[in-house]
Amino acid sequence: MKQLFIKTHEVWLVTLMASFMSKNSETKQSLNDFSDILFRHFTWLERELIKSGVEYDYNRDSVPIKVDSLRVILDNIVERLNTMELMLPNVTDDALRFRIQTDWEYMKYQIGNLADEEVTAFSAKREYKDFNLSNEATDALTLFLFEESYKEYELIMIYNYLKANSNDDYLNKIFQILIDESFFHLKSFGQMMAEMGILAVPRVIHESIYKVESLEEFLKDGIDEELAAKEQCKELSDAVVKEAKELAKFFDFINYQENYHIALMQDALRHFEEKGAE
Repeated sequence: MKQLFIKTHEVWLVTLMASFMSKNSETKQSLNDFSDILFRHFTWLERELIKSGVEYDYNRDSVPIKVDSLRVILDNIVERLNTMELMLPNVTDDALRFRIQTDWEYMKYQIGNLADEEVTAFSAKREYKDFNLSNEATDALTLFLFEESYKEYELIMIYNYLKANSNDDYLNKIFQILIDESFFHLKSFGQMMAEMGILAVPRVIHESIYKVESLEEFLKDGIDEELAAKEQCKELSDAVVKEAKELAKFFDFINYQENYHIALMQDALRHFEEKGAE
């Protein structure tokens, strides 16, 4: 089941990346929905590992996604699911095993019927929509997207690990909100990267990052990181506002969302400190 957990992590990422590659709205939505379901499978398998007392981490193999044809990545998803079926008997929970198996059957059927497309998500054109950005603004946007897409993936995995290994309902509600918010940001940035031809899979996260020794220190550091992210958004908005007002508005939007993330983390920190003082 541990190997199935790892492979589910990988196929979730491949499916998410494939959703960014597609320009067809129906195909994109289907792949996005399937990636969400695969992430839920990932969390359910994680729960089973914890219940069984199995030590685990979020290590995974590299996930190659660079293709010219969407059909290639779609066939890769189906091939991955076919291989993973051999591991399903290791899932001891009958209801979970049946759910995962039937989800996969439908996914494979639907993915098999999706139309092929030319993929331009790796063209390295570094142009976004019809905005005529300067080289400086383009460089700033490129760097931001690479850094922030990794950061959002990292935050999803950190908060997911903390939530999976916590029995504190109050904190877990906050962690879930932060997971959902990071998913929105990751998907937004991933789509922008695909349109600019610079799509890339976030690198593997070292377990020391999510297996935190002190939740209090993690939350304090996280608040500082969110403040830094706000500043990055403001700088990027300022850099592109004259050339692309719509893009500047988007980064202001992200910047303002970070305010609530900070408030949530401060709330979690207060709750943790009050609980420790009892």
